[in-house]
Amino acid sequence: MTNNTRETAIISNSGMTPDAVSQYRDLGYAVVRGVFGPKDIVALATAFDRIYAQGLAHGVSYRDRNVFFNIAPDPVLDRIVRFVQWPAYIDPVLAAFRTDGRLLEILAPLIGRNLKQIINQMHWKPPGAARVDFGYHQDFHFRRPAAAYRDAGNSYVQTMIAVDPQGPGNGGLTVYPGSHKLGPLDFPERGRIMDVDMSEADLLALELDPAKLVHLELAPGDVAFWHLCTIHGSGPNTAPIDRRAYINGYVRAANCDRGEWAWRDGAPCALGKPVLVHYEDLFSRPGPFYLNDGQA
Repeated sequence: MTNNTRETAIISNSGMTPDAVSQYRDLGYAVVRGVFGPKDIVALATAFDRIYAQGLAHGVSYRDRNVFFNIAPDPVLDRIVRFVQWPAYIDPVLAAFRTDGRLLEILAPLIGRNLKQIINQMHWKPPGAARVDFGYHQDFHFRRPAAAYRDAGNSYVQTMIAVDPQGPGNGGLTVYPGSHKLGPLDFPERGRIMDVDMSEADLLALELDPAKLVHLELAPGDVAFWHLCTIHGSGPNTAPIDRRAYINGYVRAANCDRGEWAWRDGAPCALGKPVLVHYEDLFSRPGPFYLNDGQA
């Protein structure tokens, strides 16, 4: 793993500026500093603690329609909550953040004001946990069936709100600038990205230079956002603090047949009865039910 900690990014401290738009289009990612203030972060952190406690109470992975708790045994901490999908269905605080106008300010110059949401996830990396790595990947490969997700290069943006300070020490985001321009790539077939280290061999196999990697340093309230084909990953947490991140992915509504509406003409849309996003058995096996460790 390279120790490169440089940031090639143009970082904005004043909202979604033309420079931030230009950087996203040139490098495939950008960061806007201080989007959410201290009170917002307290509310988010409290929600994260609340949902984490619910996950531990379940004990094993659990699904209720689109809501999915991924609970895993951990050799250090016994059990951890790795992530929760679509917690906004069950928590009004998290529901409010998914359609916060400050996120729309970032998204609108890139993909417009009629947007659906296809990702709503909370991620934790507790200090000392062993099973928290995500290997290098492109989000494009998880948009299935492909026919339902169109014009990927111009229609999809992934956002991440930092709840804790984040950097390489506690498993922060690592990106490969400009990789979105390469389109979908054939990563080594391993069947998964969780619990997989960020291997330079994977990049070398694609004739990519690991020295170009950038490790993002984020403060609570910063928002990072990236392209569907930007190569990224995140490593272990070797620091004494958690790395909590609220990830929301959006799409130009006209180019996606799935997902929950987030904004119509810029007006926020509340969640109602769950619709088809990624869980293919939503209507035939809605749950609730428990699963073996780590299953989806």
